Amino acid sequence: MGGAVKQVCVIGAGPSGLAAAKNFIDAGFDVTVFEAGEGLGGNWRFAEREGHSSVFETTHIISSKHTSQYLDHPFPADYPDYPSHTQLLRYFESYAARFALLPHIRLRHLVTRCEPIGEQGADGWNVSTTDADGHSQTRRFDALAVCNGHHWRPRWPQYPGTFSGQYLHSHSFKRAAPFAGLRVLAIGGGNSACDVAVETSRVSARTEISWRRGYRLVPKFLFGQPVDKLFHQPGMNWLPRAWRVKIFERALDLIQGSNAAAGLPPADHHIGQSHPTVNSELLYFVRHGKVRPRPDVARFDGATVHFVDGSQADFDAVICATGYWIDHPFFAKEVVDFSQGPVRLHLRMLPERLQNLWFIGLFQPLGCIWPGAELQSKLAAAQLAGAWAPPTDLGAAIDREIAHPDWQQLASPRHTVTVDDMAFRARLRRELPARQATAQVNAA
Repeated sequence: MGGAVKQVCVIGAGPSGLAAAKNFIDAGFDVTVFEAGEGLGGNWRFAEREGHSSVFETTHIISSKHTSQYLDHPFPADYPDYPSHTQLLRYFESYAARFALLPHIRLRHLVTRCEPIGEQGADGWNVSTTDADGHSQTRRFDALAVCNGHHWRPRWPQYPGTFSGQYLHSHSFKRAAPFAGLRVLAIGGGNSACDVAVETSRVSARTEISWRRGYRLVPKFLFGQPVDKLFHQPGMNWLPRAWRVKIFERALDLIQGSNAAAGLPPADHHIGQSHPTVNSELLYFVRHGKVRPRPDVARFDGATVHFVDGSQADFDAVICATGYWIDHPFFAKEVVDFSQGPVRLHLRMLPERLQNLWFIGLFQPLGCIWPGAELQSKLAAAQLAGAWAPPTDLGAAIDREIAHPDWQQLASPRHTVTVDDMAFRARLRRELPARQATAQVNAA
């Protein structure tokens, strides 16, 4: 394209896509954002019908506002410690308005195909889209930022037999009201499963929750403070991590009691070895008899669910909160496929062979995604502008990152993209060009 301004395509107008658009624009590039939905916000745009978003009526963020804001755009002062999805959507809309992103966003444009041009994308990318009227178009871009999220394609459990009642994934759960008077089983021990169990128990005839292993439940508040704010205060890292973990686990047992006291299986791992289940209500509802614990499902038989301990019960609805696949359907599998095994990306964003391509927000922090995605975006824009260069041997750098993860986590598809939130942000800040790094320190 000669000396013309480089054209950058951003896929997705969720929190990560907005950060990518803002920072590529700041670096002087011409940016087009394709968003399949009817508005920006991604996962935080609540909709009654099933779509990209997995939030439901009563969803609040599980990391507090104190650790979950863009550095370039702080939360409003009157926001509560844990904002609702409605408040978060307003926040992202205000970010887009403040930085004049709306003219760059093409709503209701589904990306159907991305193909590298030249050697592994050295000459850019052809991006094909279909709009709401069914019109298709292919455009050439110099660079591509993929920000389509990883909480949208449900991962279903595999159990023998067939369940004859309502059988849905938590991705499709939007509100508790339709389950009034029903017998409900929630499957899973993560944040969605525990929220679904609590919310349905308010209206159901009976709610039970099935765990295949013991999980650690972390309350949203500890010693009067949001739990993440408490443990990310300056000076908290002077103790070795192993000591901090033991102290934290002991404090949780003393304050809220053990899992066993509530009839739940004990955790089979330490904090940090799986994504934390941040929920202050499940133990309360279990110990008030509103939610009954169950072990893993053995099989289905019509309306009857058989459990691995030999017990059984009849249900009207089973809601599976069993995670999501990492999926990029607009890439050919031989080009990009992160659905199995370790995700080979340097700093969770740079592939080892493909060029002019970044994955922004494709990580699961023990905290909040978009502050790290914001820093990734600044690095990606700096690289395209020639102000930052990654290691020459990306493959070796990725091998080191895989061999030395932030946390040794459970062997599970859920844990292929985990990072320690604050440590990951610190690594990204260290990579920023000096001028940007100084700006980030001042903003912090």
